[in-house]
Amino acid sequence: MTGDNQSLTVEFVLTGFADHPELRTILFLVFLAIYLITMVGNLGLVALICTERHLQTPMYIFLGNLALMDSCCSCAVTPKMLENFFSKDRIISLYECMAQWYFLCLAETADCFLLAAMAFDRYVAICNPLMYHTTMSNKLCIKMTTGAFIAGNLHSMIHVGFLFRLTFCRSHQINHFFCDILPLYRLSCVDPYLNELMIFIFSGSIQTLTITIVIISYLFILFTIFTMKSNKGRGKALSTCASHFLSVSIFYGSLLFVYIRPNSVNEEDKDLPLAIFYTLVIPLVNPFIYSLRNKEIINVTKKMIKMS
Repeated sequence: MTGDNQSLTVEFVLTGFADHPELRTILFLVFLAIYLITMVGNLGLVALICTERHLQTPMYIFLGNLALMDSCCSCAVTPKMLENFFSKDRIISLYECMAQWYFLCLAETADCFLLAAMAFDRYVAICNPLMYHTTMSNKLCIKMTTGAFIAGNLHSMIHVGFLFRLTFCRSHQINHFFCDILPLYRLSCVDPYLNELMIFIFSGSIQTLTITIVIISYLFILFTIFTMKSNKGRGKALSTCASHFLSVSIFYGSLLFVYIRPNSVNEEDKDLPLAIFYTLVIPLVNPFIYSLRNKEIINVTKKMIKMS
């Protein structure tokens, strides 16, 4: 198909994990369990923060929105993947591809800005505790959260809009478990150079900006922690920040390696394992990383369990 109108009705085949038919049932059960735990963990955290008034502070507002975006990321990818384990054709339309990529890109972009906002919030709380309530007001928190969602929407719309310039006349087989944008570029019979350039410019700028904020914030936090006189306080702060920074490093590392590395469009063999990390594993572990070391959330959870 070479015409623009024809390209809009093209259908693709998601091969996913078709190379391992003997593992189909096991993989389905594993990914179903991951999906259910992810949704319960993230949406449960959102509900907890929304219902408990004393948790409606900047730190927890950012955390609640991060959990919401992780749920969005999981919903964009996992249901179709689970369906394809037992589907004969594994077909997905171009419009479904665009919708899947739009919501995934929205969630991942918003996550980048929310993680940067959370790092800045922790910087103010640990390095300037006396100025925390003045600097990190709920009003500023809402503005930062809104900005993250606006940036996510704009970033998604730019890349989805540029997909309309492509036509697809090559193989319609996508060697992936969801409709990622880079495998689509490989199937285009129009040179996707401009699309690749947009990925490099916008995704690169967003990740560079937010990573810089995260790294600078954590450097100041670490400096403050190591100057603390209390060994107990230093150990507690260092333990919490280390787990947070590990989650951030895995998230940014996988995104950078997939979308920003040289020749990323041509190296499809590295897509699948890294995509599993940033679409399935990170949304699964985030609510536990950010909650299990938080006494307030643990206490509120215990209180609600006792009341029920």
